[in-house]
Amino acid sequence: MASGLEFSTDGELGKLTFVRPEKKNAITHEMWSAIPEYVAAVESDPVLKVLVITGAGGDFSAGADIGEFRTLRSGAEAVAAYDKTVDEAVSALADMRKPSVAMIRGNCIGGGCQLSVACDFRFAAPDARFGITPAKLGIVYHFLSTRQLVSLVGPAHARYLLLSGELIDAVRAREIGLVNDVFPALEDEVAEFAATLCARSQASIRGMNRIIGKIVAGQTETDAEIEEIRAAAVHDDYPEGVAAFLERRPPRFPYR
Repeated sequence: MASGLEFSTDGELGKLTFVRPEKKNAITHEMWSAIPEYVAAVESDPVLKVLVITGAGGDFSAGADIGEFRTLRSGAEAVAAYDKTVDEAVSALADMRKPSVAMIRGNCIGGGCQLSVACDFRFAAPDARFGITPAKLGIVYHFLSTRQLVSLVGPAHARYLLLSGELIDAVRAREIGLVNDVFPALEDEVAEFAATLCARSQASIRGMNRIIGKIVAGQTETDAEIEEIRAAAVHDDYPEGVAAFLERRPPRFPYR
């Protein structure tokens, strides 16, 4: 287990927590490096259906640990290596077929916001605040993460966040589409939503999540997507879903 990260499971739910509350859960290079491993573990676990990412204490994450930059991100080659590690963490989350949910309290800034945007869903507490601050550091934001941000909030709001580096509150974040919703009882609402995802057809969820990811990446439909849509029609989940609807009962999907 990487220092600064804690992974736990509860039934069909996996939870990855940033645990550096004394540093507002700033993300170290070691933590960036470990994220793809945790994501792969969730993807390969036949029991787990949803990954929740959150922060210990009062914050989600205030971003990358800037204290490491003078040693780990100094010079062109070091910058390229560090940024590759960040991109791999972001890509791992964005490419998940199982749903990911960012549960956000307090600061969700810089790299913390970057990771939340890579998740499929973002739910925030009323005290959450958001910002992406490369313009305060002389950094040009990653292409992959910029594309994800633009896809989520549009170019006008993406420019505001990136070029100004200003922070916005949870209400404004919901208004521009940066978060799905804001809840005072955050943990209860996230648990309920995760349970909803777990109750749905996992064949449907994972197939549609893959297609959405390709659309966000600017890719077009291929034979693989056509085949996946056709395969769903002969999957065990399909007759169960239809039968449950006609019999007016909750479905009991066999696929995990």
